[in-house]
Amino acid sequence: MLDVSIIGITELRDEVHPSFHKVVSDLVKAREQERARVLMIGAHVLRSGVQEYLFDLMEQGLISCIAVNGACAIHDFEFAMHGRTTESVAKYISTGQFGLWTETGLLNDIVMEGARDGLGFGESVGRHIAASDYPHACKSLLGRAYELDIPVTVHIGIGYDIVHEHPNFDAAAAGKASYTDFLIFAAELEKLEGGVVMNFGSAIMAPEVYLKALSMVRNAAAAKGSEVCRFTTLVCDLHDLPHDVGLEAPRSSAQYYFRPWKTMLVRTVADGGRSYYVRGFHADTVPQLWTAFKQYK
Repeated sequence: MLDVSIIGITELRDEVHPSFHKVVSDLVKAREQERARVLMIGAHVLRSGVQEYLFDLMEQGLISCIAVNGACAIHDFEFAMHGRTTESVAKYISTGQFGLWTETGLLNDIVMEGARDGLGFGESVGRHIAASDYPHACKSLLGRAYELDIPVTVHIGIGYDIVHEHPNFDAAAAGKASYTDFLIFAAELEKLEGGVVMNFGSAIMAPEVYLKALSMVRNAAAAKGSEVCRFTTLVCDLHDLPHDVGLEAPRSSAQYYFRPWKTMLVRTVADGGRSYYVRGFHADTVPQLWTAFKQYK
């Protein structure tokens, strides 16, 4: 296992990117109006060790729902059990051991039990960690969210995750639990008018799940004579995008196929929303978002 430490929480002395101040202002307004404050993350956000910053944002009411992929749930479970993550792919793929640790496979049993109880994937894992005596449960994002009654929705793809290698993997249970989470996520987007959606480091899960759920929500809203158009999106990643992210890249450009740009920063906010992009590592951008909130107060 590779050691990955959770960094201590502290206000930054360096200048915060101005986009974070604008997003925080929108988050505070959304909190006051009980609108959606959605955080979508890739697994490397957790590996960056920024959990303490996220915990505080959750406790302050700036996050009302968190959407993750299956790898996030796995890394979070590893943090709770061992206080560190993750195994070396380069080392263990050569010996056929990658992903096949017994402890990680326990996730399959946890999700099966939760699915039998009608729970989503995220709530199943969060409930288990919150009730466990794991030595590092306090480092778990899913466990803390469960205690705060903040839904964490886990959006899996069969074959994407190491736990799918295990003989105790129940595809029907995992699929049912993840679909339950998709419906929970879509229900949260029903409150997106006047809200905020943030994506840190998810190039596929976040834009795709968000796009489909938003389409469902807009379809239902139109039938009622209402709309979901005026909200804010934020994407934080390492792609070198132009200053003006309000226009799509041409199809001839590789950047056109970076879905967070065209989906979250252009197309879905074209009818009245606004979008922001900040380039940087998660160990920098998440603390900057938190610092902007502290400075706002």
